[in-house]
Amino acid sequence: MAGLNVSIAFFLSVVAICEVIRQVSKRLLPLGVYRGLVRELVSSLQLCACCLELRMLMEIGPWGGGFGPDVILTLLFITYLIHGVSFDGASANPTISLQEFLVMDSSFVATAVKLLVQFVGMEAAGILTTHYWSWELTDFHLIQNLMALDCSSSIHTSLYHGIFVEGVCSFFFHLVALKFQHSHPLYRAPVLAVIVTTLAYIAGPFTGAFFNPTLASIITFDCSGNILQEYVQVYWLGPLTGMLAALLLYQGNIPRLFQKNLFYSPKSKYRTPKGKAVPGLKQTGGNGEGQLQLRTKPWS
Repeated sequence: MAGLNVSIAFFLSVVAICEVIRQVSKRLLPLGVYRGLVRELVSSLQLCACCLELRMLMEIGPWGGGFGPDVILTLLFITYLIHGVSFDGASANPTISLQEFLVMDSSFVATAVKLLVQFVGMEAAGILTTHYWSWELTDFHLIQNLMALDCSSSIHTSLYHGIFVEGVCSFFFHLVALKFQHSHPLYRAPVLAVIVTTLAYIAGPFTGAFFNPTLASIITFDCSGNILQEYVQVYWLGPLTGMLAALLLYQGNIPRLFQKNLFYSPKSKYRTPKGKAVPGLKQTGGNGEGQLQLRTKPWS
């Protein structure tokens, strides 16, 4: 368990350092620079660094540390829960950034900058984690360094099935994220952590269940077993297709591409009140038009 404790300390250290960077940057830098650059870069670094360590535990832990999938899934849930609370509105996911562009919540330039800094954060996480592994604080890291030059692909199924799996995972993730997009982070984060953990448990044996192109790029794109074109099809085309399907199902259109709602008819925000019968008035029909007549009592 000593190796597991070191990994947990690494998770906490990365989160703490990234949170300090966020808070200092928020106070010293203009808000636009913080939101468009620093927030996405730091969150991408945090996500990728923690997932690299978690991936190492998943591959080596069962036979090197004697702990099973339940430990990995618990750590996955906790890390994503912490990410959801600490990201401060960042996505660290290219498909979410592209979704914000398609619903016209972000401009083309802002989206391009987000995608760029997400990949910068990914590369920084790879450098940080590799340097940390080189210290060989545990036997896990020693084994990881020996295996690093000969890692295997995360795709353990056919190409088309892999695209389908990543697309379905992305579809459900984005559908839930859209449903809870306006909820408080304290409510939204546990829900997303549960859906990520569930999808990882179900689809992990097939493709790793990344449904995040940046995360997949740093973890498995350099491994043998598949060519770059196949990786791009599974981990880029699949999640993007799932995101588009979720967005279309959720609101019936894609505002950046077309405004017409394909599934849902617009509801008027004004409701016509139903009138009540007035005593002494009688409604009669004449030529299809309603007429009102006054009831009077005959003179006695």
